[in-house]
Amino acid sequence: MAKKVAILTGGGDCPGLNAVIRAVTLKLTRAGYEMVGVRGGWRGLMENDYMPLDIKSISGILHRGGTILGTSRTNPMKTEGGVELLVDNLRQKEIWATIAIGGDDTLGVANQLHGKYALNMVGVPKTIDNDLSGTDYTFGFDTAVQIATENIDRLHTTAESHDRVIVVEIMGRHTGWITIMAGIAGGADVILIPEYDISVEETCDIIRRRQSGDKSFSIVAVSEGAKLVTREGEEQMVTQSDEVDAFGNVKLGGVASLLAKEIERRTGFETRATVLGHIQRGGTPTAHDRILATRYGAKAAEMVQNEEFGLMAALQGDAIVAVPLQVAVGERKVVRQEFWDLAQTFFA
Repeated sequence: MAKKVAILTGGGDCPGLNAVIRAVTLKLTRAGYEMVGVRGGWRGLMENDYMPLDIKSISGILHRGGTILGTSRTNPMKTEGGVELLVDNLRQKEIWATIAIGGDDTLGVANQLHGKYALNMVGVPKTIDNDLSGTDYTFGFDTAVQIATENIDRLHTTAESHDRVIVVEIMGRHTGWITIMAGIAGGADVILIPEYDISVEETCDIIRRRQSGDKSFSIVAVSEGAKLVTREGEEQMVTQSDEVDAFGNVKLGGVASLLAKEIERRTGFETRATVLGHIQRGGTPTAHDRILATRYGAKAAEMVQNEEFGLMAALQGDAIVAVPLQVAVGERKVVRQEFWDLAQTFFA
């Protein structure tokens, strides 16, 4: 009887998810395994919500954004009786191994299910934030940076035409990888990220210096998770509400609007705010992300075949390797000092 392998996508959607699903399904189906897709992330395992996966069902999905399996931010560890239900369902459905595609929240659950409940778990690193340890890059990140860069390019023309300051808010809850990469690539004049503080006053000073020279406009790139700080030591993280999700994350958003108001009030320069939001993680993945996601999927399938569980596929240099899940979720990968120093080189 063929061994049954489940695959799920958890957390936010991300360009490249379908490329992973395709690679895993192709490789394991051809090796004689029975593939099962789990709908809605960990919630699907708790609710026995599955769909069959075969060669036909994954045809034509390589270039598609989103995930054909659907996703959610369900955390079985925070649901009463959730883990026990999940474990029982896996056994009843005779699912031998599970491949979890996700970020630190999703893979954190996979790590606990493997360590505490001895379930056969394999991880694939998915997050546009690129903040997972153990891997140089996560898939979805390249697409998000490309989209953010294109939008900064477009904002440049409007800012220059109207002699305005434009503050653009970019995704990044705990880390500023997308913001700093897109900011550098798009020629942002000031960049604010969670890892390093620039005060509101310093931001305004940089804009004034540009305006006193031959530049009548400025672009400010800010991560949604960046704190607004002042020289007096006040700091504020802007949230939409006090509610948290199943993993304890607050809903961020609004830092660009607040910063734009402060810039205009302090400098007198006309200032506008733009929030890129979900367009950064939607749509067609770049060629780079399609290839990286495909390589990750092939590696995950290989680990299942070799019965190497409790591991995650990772990119180190140019090689796809296996690293322990506990390494991947043990410490958040933050923007390194070298990138911050490079970005500051181009501040006015």
